[in-house]
Amino acid sequence: MTNLKTLIQRLAAVAVLAALTACATPTKPYDYTAFKEAKPATLLVLPPLNETPDVNATYGVLSNLSMPLGEAGYYVLPVTLVDETLRSNGVTTPADAHNIEAGKLRQIFGADAALYVDVKQYGSVYKVLTSETIVEMHAKLVDLRSGTLLWEGKATASSAEQQNNNQGLIGALINQIVSNLTDRSYDIAGMAGNRLVYAPNGLLPGPRARQPVKN
Repeated sequence: MTNLKTLIQRLAAVAVLAALTACATPTKPYDYTAFKEAKPATLLVLPPLNETPDVNATYGVLSNLSMPLGEAGYYVLPVTLVDETLRSNGVTTPADAHNIEAGKLRQIFGADAALYVDVKQYGSVYKVLTSETIVEMHAKLVDLRSGTLLWEGKATASSAEQQNNNQGLIGALINQIVSNLTDRSYDIAGMAGNRLVYAPNGLLPGPRARQPVKN
């Protein structure tokens, strides 16, 4: 019995150690070779694809991407102008915009690269004793001069990061109502957009990025 108990304890210790080792494994570095060779300076952000039931997802995410990209050192074509140009040419849905050939986008907008975004989650999720607003997006950056994939990544943000998870039933209902009335998803989309750009495997700094001051 003692030997069996000792064996079980050792197995449990090994399992815990394996779990801790897995959690401590660093994120695999992204291969930026193509990105560094292309050196994109001007970006075109296409209207994001919306895979969620919320009709506000496309423009909620789109309007939150220009600032972090600009702060990262890129010139971003005004998203409103891009959207109007696409619509005036009969491209009325994000899917249609994403299907345009890279060379054609280059010819129309003159950008070096285009950011293609796919919104996976956008909006409030109600659970038994909790309510949270989640935004998840996947993205890829494509060189419009060659059609080469330069980078791809994803980001997620949730209102649960800023609130007590032990809300209780009333708290969950209140959060759900507040989210519906104030479009909290828009603010969470801003958090996700920043993470998309500045994550450990996010976009490299653009040519207009502020250089650190040398002493």
